[in-house]
Amino acid sequence: MAPAAGAAAYFQRGSLFWFTVITLSFGYYTWVVFWPQSIPYQSLGPLGPFTQYLVDHHHTLLRNGYWLAWLIHVGESLYALVLCKQNELRVQIRMRKLIWRDTE
Repeated sequence: MAPAAGAAAYFQRGSLFWFTVITLSFGYYTWVVFWPQSIPYQSLGPLGPFTQYLVDHHHTLLRNGYWLAWLIHVGESLYALVLCKQNELRVQIRMRKLIWRDTE
């Protein structure tokens, strides 16, 4: 994580590496759940046969897990909003600090 800009900063900017890993992983998960017939399993190395096994034998579990992951992310963001309101933090300013790095 990047260092906070001042002693009173409540949020820190996340690592670009983790943003990228999570985005690509969730994109792959979406592809597996909704379009499994279009995945080139043989071109994915060790991930290919494992993914094909999961699609062939546990597709219902994959689909339920996908929606559970979305539910967790939405719940996490709503919980963050509730915490900000309880602590009387101004959400718009804090979100701006979270998204854009201070140039000071």
